[in-house]
Amino acid sequence: MIKQFIPQEVCLGCQGCCRFKEQDSVWSPCLLDEEIQAFLDKNIPPLCLSLDKKVMPIPNPQGEGYICSFFDIQDNKCKIYEFRPLECQLYPFLISLRNKKALLTVDLNCPYIKEKINSREFKEYTDYLTNFLNSPKQSELLKDNPHIIRAYEEVLDVIELNI
Repeated sequence: MIKQFIPQEVCLGCQGCCRFKEQDSVWSPCLLDEEIQAFLDKNIPPLCLSLDKKVMPIPNPQGEGYICSFFDIQDNKCKIYEFRPLECQLYPFLISLRNKKALLTVDLNCPYIKEKINSREFKEYTDYLTNFLNSPKQSELLKDNPHIIRAYEEVLDVIELNI
């Protein structure tokens, strides 16, 4: 499990992530092949997963758009937090594709990131994530799952990864 940058109480008070404007959103988490198998082993309904290895968003029962099928909108919590996908563990950091290179990026729509982007904490955490993602095990995992490296908009490029 990846060490979290944003304090839990901040996340639980936010109305940002786990919500999507459209059902086929680039922001909907992609799953590693290993995660798909783990979901199936835990009897997670296959209807929650799309054919392109993404979590399938469902219509938001409280209004417009869609929410993650594992999101409890009443509590603003993840129903599978203990084994949530790598992309969810990373968020608001993302692995983005730019000019055929994999980059660690950060979502600029996250209010906590806006507040901390120039802090020592942010720098230390991005160093931690870079070392983690560049480790041989994680690098191999990402090479084996290129579908999770996607082109995101409204993100800040942090550093190029060695993938």
